[in-house]
Order: sequence, then structure tokens, then C-alpha cells
Amino acid sequence: MKARYLGHVVFYVKDLEQSLAFYRDLLGFKEVGRIFGGAAAALTSGRTHHELLLIQVGDAPPPPSGRRRGLYHIGIKVGDSLDELRSAKRELEQAGITIDGMSDHTVSQSLYLRDPDGNEVELYVDADEAVWKADPAAVLSPIKSLRL
Repeated sequence: MKARYLGHVVFYVKDLEQSLAFYRDLLGFKEVGRIFGGAAAALTSGRTHHELLLIQVGDAPPPPSGRRRGLYHIGIKVGDSLDELRSAKRELEQAGITIDGMSDHTVSQSLYLRDPDGNEVELYVDADEAVWKADPAAVLSPIKSLRL
């Protein structure tokens, strides 16, 4: 067997409409439909039938902060250039979203933020693929601060 790509992510969310305001309205995913009596929504970037499924569960204990087992963050590609990442940053700031960090990973450049349920989301652009094709170990390069 050979994995071809990560197909989708499913999040349990407190408030579906609040999460849709973030993933659909702010980040630009398209809602393709609802299931479970409207308590869940499938979203796509257009690459496949759905990359994200949000299931409303209401109040539940928040996950512990800090290091723990389980999901750390998801990465969402938002363009192909630093100008597109700058534009995404401006849109986030205009929407009142706090940016927790910005990093240059050599193979990509990223913004880090939290969704309405506190899940970490990485918005990124890839560097020129020649960087990691010439040296696959470049993905392990030390993380540098990014200024946009």
C-alpha cells in the first residue's frame, strides 16, 4: 500500500455556525452539504469532494493545553507566494483573528492561529519545490522567524 495524500480532517466543534464562519466565510472553503440533521457540514477547497467535516457536539470539556497526545494542528495551503500569505495575514487581522506565530520552515512559510474551538491551524505557502527536491532533508531545517 502507498498513501497518496491526506484526504480529509474531521473536527468535533461546539458551534457549527461559528466554525462555518471561520472555515467557510473567512478561510474560503465551500460548503458542499449537511448531514446528521444539519448538525454536520462537509467543506471543500475544490481539490476533492471534501477535505473538512465539521460535526457539532455542543459543550464538551476543552482539550488540555500544552503537549498531549492527539492532533497538534492542521495545515492549509493558501497560495503559492509570500504575497498571498501577506494578503491572508491582512484578511485575518481585519477579521480580528489573533496570529499566534509566523515561521519560515525553509520548504514553506506559515502563519499559526486558532479556530473557534481552539484547534491550531497553520496557513502556509510552499517554497520553490526545487528546495526540497534537491535536498529532501530540507524539511528538517531549523525553523526561522518569518516577517511579513
